[in-house]
Amino acid sequence: MSLVKLTIKGISYSQTQNGAYALILNEVDGDRKLPIVIGAFEAQSIAIALEKEIRPPRPLTHDLFKNFADRFDIIVKQVIIHKLVDGVFYSSIICERDKIEEIIDARTSDAIALALRFSAPIFTYKNILDKAGIYLKTNPNEGDRHETDDVLSTPETFGMEESNTSGNTYAKLSLSELHDLLQGAVSEEDYEKAAKIRDEISKRE
Repeated sequence: MSLVKLTIKGISYSQTQNGAYALILNEVDGDRKLPIVIGAFEAQSIAIALEKEIRPPRPLTHDLFKNFADRFDIIVKQVIIHKLVDGVFYSSIICERDKIEEIIDARTSDAIALALRFSAPIFTYKNILDKAGIYLKTNPNEGDRHETDDVLSTPETFGMEESNTSGNTYAKLSLSELHDLLQGAVSEEDYEKAAKIRDEISKRE
């Protein structure tokens, strides 16, 4: 299976659910976006890594891992999002020490937080992007809009508790209704909602 390189566009917050965040990944050689719902702590950690000039007074968990790895000459070479099951993304961290390569299982949010700190590339398989990628429609009249207007990369916006709102609402809808909702969410650039609808569609197809 061929690998597709991804870059981080930013972190989008839900317009409807407090504490819900979606990490937005860009396909490097294409137009698809891969939204991944993540927790508030991971969102804060990724946001701090994106903002190079922001340094927390004490190391966060991912900073501690980076310091530990540096001390013992462990290098994170790349991160691969290798599986999507029932809306959950699974990732592997490819590490190297003394020219010996190891593969470590990790949550995708943690893997990406570490990839940022090690300046390691992020990949996924083409079949995962085909299944879960979203095409965004652009409005030609909004050419002056900055690409990152709809994402957050500063940590001050994070810290709310994860919402316990149930996703059972989508389970009651038909596939055609879900596809219509997905198009609406994408048009409104509500990535968190789009990701949840896409995950419900993936479970049924």
